[in-house]
Amino acid sequence: MPSVVSCIALAGVSGALRRPVAPPPTQRPLCRREYEVWERRAELAYAAMSGTMKLVTDRATVSRWLTGYEAAWRASGTEGLAGLFTHGATYLKSPYEQPMTGLDAIRQMWEHEREGPDEVFSLATDIVAVDGPTAVIRAKVCYGDPPSQEYRDLWVLRLADDGRCTWFEEWPYWPGRPYTAGDDPA
Repeated sequence: MPSVVSCIALAGVSGALRRPVAPPPTQRPLCRREYEVWERRAELAYAAMSGTMKLVTDRATVSRWLTGYEAAWRASGTEGLAGLFTHGATYLKSPYEQPMTGLDAIRQMWEHEREGPDEVFSLATDIVAVDGPTAVIRAKVCYGDPPSQEYRDLWVLRLADDGRCTWFEEWPYWPGRPYTAGDDPA
């Protein structure tokens, strides 16, 4: 299968880039998730090649975003989310969950998932890696004092030039829960 970048390069007309409208032909049809991944990679490659996307996100930008995320979770309302997520951002609460797309959907989830600004929790984050516009963060979240719920999480996020998130994907793990398909929690 040709790479996304080669498909975009081949899609150029008279030397001008244009967005690809379909993935390259394969031996079998792509499932919806594969197509979404291809489409997202094509968008990122197009943006990088056309100069509309910053190629590097630095740790300082990621750190500022993490500080803003925690502040928004602790604040009342969802007004702070517009400074964290782009209008068309995608948010996955788990890699196998249906993605929420758009700031309005993220706002609804945000209000549904949290107790409010008085919710007692601690959040410790560690930036594991930054590569281009993508960052990987390890998080530990404890709710309550003393903690009544705790989990560890990996976050994969992509930041736009303005420092807002275009893609947020969580990989949460809870104590006492199975971590392989064959494990039985009972």
